[in-house]
Amino acid sequence: MNYNKNAVGRDIPEYLEGIGELVPFKGEGKYLRTDKKASPKIRYGNRDESKLLGSIEEAVKKSGLKDGMTISFHHHLRNGDYVVNMVMQVIADMGIKDLTLAPSSLSPCHDKLIPLIEAGVITGIQSSGLRGELGEKISQGILKKPCIIRSHGGRARAIEDGELHIDVAFLAAPSCDEYGNINGREGKSACGSLGYAIVDAQYADCVIAITDNLVPFPNIPASIGMMYVDYVVQVDAIGDPKGIVSGSIRFNDNPRDLLIANNAVKAIKASGLYKDGFRFQTGAAGSTLAVAKLLREEMKRDGIKASMALGGITGYMVTMLEEGLIDGIYDTQSFDLDAVRSIRENAKHFEQTASSYANPNNPTPAVNTLDFVLLGALEIDTDFNVNVMTRSDGVINQAVGGHQDTAPGAKMSLILAPLVRSRNPIIMDKVTTVCTPGESVDVVCTDYGISVNPKRKDLIEKFKEAGIEVKDIKELQQMAEKLTGKPEEIKFSEEVVAVVEYRDGSIIDVIKKEA
Repeated sequence: MNYNKNAVGRDIPEYLEGIGELVPFKGEGKYLRTDKKASPKIRYGNRDESKLLGSIEEAVKKSGLKDGMTISFHHHLRNGDYVVNMVMQVIADMGIKDLTLAPSSLSPCHDKLIPLIEAGVITGIQSSGLRGELGEKISQGILKKPCIIRSHGGRARAIEDGELHIDVAFLAAPSCDEYGNINGREGKSACGSLGYAIVDAQYADCVIAITDNLVPFPNIPASIGMMYVDYVVQVDAIGDPKGIVSGSIRFNDNPRDLLIANNAVKAIKASGLYKDGFRFQTGAAGSTLAVAKLLREEMKRDGIKASMALGGITGYMVTMLEEGLIDGIYDTQSFDLDAVRSIRENAKHFEQTASSYANPNNPTPAVNTLDFVLLGALEIDTDFNVNVMTRSDGVINQAVGGHQDTAPGAKMSLILAPLVRSRNPIIMDKVTTVCTPGESVDVVCTDYGISVNPKRKDLIEKFKEAGIEVKDIKELQQMAEKLTGKPEEIKFSEEVVAVVEYRDGSIIDVIKKEA
C-alpha cells in the first residue's frame, strides 16, 4: 500500500478498497472541491395517491431500495432513538443487503446493528459518531468497507457536493401530518431542532417520515416541508423520551471542572473579544457547562450582552436568552427539555440546518461568525492537534461532531480538558487520532494551567498583560507524565477500519485495527 504524508504528519493511503482514492489533508482552507455540486431532489407526486402508508415495509418497497444503496437517519433522538434499529430490522427481514448506513451520528442504543453488519445487511457506515459496543466492533474490523467519519459541517458539504448521495432518508418525525410537514417541537418524542435532518430531506432521492404523533394538516411551522417528503408511516413510538432529553442539564460542583472553567473565563475576558455583541458556543460537558454558568455571572456583573449563541443548545443558553443576556440563539441540536420548550415558544430561538451552521463551502457558515468556542478533548498533543474520536487504545467511542468546524471558524478556540483522565495523560507527544488540526486550536485550558498556541502571539501578549500565566504545552505534557508515567505505545496493524475526513473532504487521519 502506498502512502502520502498529510499536513499534520499522518501517513494516508493513496487508495482504499471500498472508498477509492484519498486526498491527504493539506491544511486549513487549502483544499476546495469545485468539481462537484449536487442539486436538491426534484420530486414528482401523484395527487390521487396518499402519502400515508400502513407500514415501514410498504414504504421501503415504494422507495425502490435495493442492494448496494445508501440510506440515512438523523440523530436528534440521540440515545433514545428507536427508528434506526426498527427500520434496519425491517430491511433485513426483506432480504436487502450490502447497504451503506449514513446517519448524522450513532449512539450506544444502536449496538443492535452489530448482527446486521455480521449478516452483510450493512457493509459500510458514514457517520460523525460511533459509540458503545458498535464502535468497539468496528475498531476490530467488523465492517466490510472502512468507515468514513465526518464532522457535522463536513457531512452537509458531502451531501451538497454529491460526495455522499443518499438514496433513501428515513426521518424520525416527532410531529407530522399526512402530507409530511414535520417538526421536532411537539409530541411525546419532541427533540427540538431538526437541523441535521433538513439537508437529508432536501437531497435524498426518497424521503420517508416515521412518526408517533400524526397530527391534522397543516402541521406548522414545519421544519421540513411536505414538498420534501415522499411517504409517511405512523408507528407506536419513535424513541424513548428519557434518552432523547433528560430535563435541563445541571451544573455539578466538580472542583476539577471549576478550575478548568475559571481558567477559560479568565482567557475569554482577557482576549479582547469579551464585549457587547460577542458571539459564542459552548457544549454540554461538565467544564463547558461550568464556563456557561461563570460567564453568565460575569456578564451580569459587567453589563455585557452577547448577540448570538450557536450550536447544540442547553438550558443555560435558554436562561441567558430569557434574561436578556443573549439576543438570539441559532440551534442545530436541542440538548435538553428547556431548549425544546424554548425553540417552541421563543421567536428569538432559531432552528438552523447543519449546512448553514458549518458547511465550509458556504459563503458564511454560522461558525465563521463566532468570537470564541469552548470545546472538549480526549487527547491533545504538543502540536495542539486534538483527538475527540478514539480512546488511547485506538478504539472508536465518540464523535467528531462540530469540533473541526467551529475551531477554525471562531476567532478564539478554547480546548477544555483535565491534565489527566482515568490515570491517562491527556496532553502527549502525539494524539492517537487527529480530528482537529493544531493550527485551528488557539488556547488549551486545563486544571493545571493555560497554554496558548505559539502562532497566537496576540493572545499571549493580552494574557500576560492581564496577569495570566501562560505555560508551554510541553511543560503541561511533562506535568501530566509525572502524574501518570509515560504511556506505552499501542501497536496497530496495517488494516484501516476507518478514515477521518477533514471538513473539506480531505483525509486528516486513518484509524487502524490494533495489532
